[in-house]
Amino acid sequence: MLAVLAGLAADAGYGEPRGWHPLVVFGGVAERLERARNDGTIIRGAQATALLVGGPALVVALLVTFLAPLPAWAAVAALIWLSVGRRALADHARPVATALAAGDLMTARTATSCLVSRDTDAMDEVALRRATIESVLENSADAITAPLVWAAIGSLAGPAGAAAAVTAHRLANTLDAMWGYRTARFAAFGQPAAKLDDVLNWPAARLTAATFVVFGGAVARRCWREQAAVCASPNAGPVMCAGAGALGVTLGGPAVYHGRWQEKPDIGCGRPPAAGDIERALALVDRTVALVAGLVVLWGLL
Repeated sequence: MLAVLAGLAADAGYGEPRGWHPLVVFGGVAERLERARNDGTIIRGAQATALLVGGPALVVALLVTFLAPLPAWAAVAALIWLSVGRRALADHARPVATALAAGDLMTARTATSCLVSRDTDAMDEVALRRATIESVLENSADAITAPLVWAAIGSLAGPAGAAAAVTAHRLANTLDAMWGYRTARFAAFGQPAAKLDDVLNWPAARLTAATFVVFGGAVARRCWREQAAVCASPNAGPVMCAGAGALGVTLGGPAVYHGRWQEKPDIGCGRPPAAGDIERALALVDRTVALVAGLVVLWGLL
């Protein structure tokens, strides 16, 4: 599974591809299909999700099957690079910290809005740090460790299996980001994509939360055990609760989403997020990714 290390190195060195990204094309296709097929039913949503996730994953698997071993694993590394968003996450989170350090709330609010779906117009410094750290922690699982986990699981069927698994996860995660809203438009049609994303992110979320416990100790474990159940997301809950506990900060709380006030429980423990905590969250994620990558490589050697 050296392909995992190669993919992570490409992400660290180059970040996301500039000018063109396959997911942009995929997103355009998904938008057109949704407009044509969304009749407000779950069955149409399931059909669209199966087509958009299963179709490309099958094509990728077939293409990789015909490659020699070295090019096949190189293709897996490229897919991991396209799927992992560690550098992009840092590139979006650090401008929030920089703007807050300069006392520029307007810029910080704009930067935070690129990370979260909640309304940022009225957020103060603490709320902006809290939202940014929550996004960093949550995305550490579905945008970084999950592609590594699925590469490892898929590798049981060789490079074609790894390529298909990484592709399926990333496309399902993208569809959830597009369709997984509890609005009149997507309440039914987007439900299959949201449920599939929950299933595919389940193992990575638990592994990520467990690594936060490794670095955060008993406090992180207690926050995960006692608080995750009250969170709305079955995967974000363990990750954010354990991560907040590892950082020794309190996250969560009410927020405004699409103009509506939503009550959310407090998670973690300790003080509110302060200056330097966004960088601490990114450092925690880096340690977690290093540990998970090491485990995946070891898995490949067994």
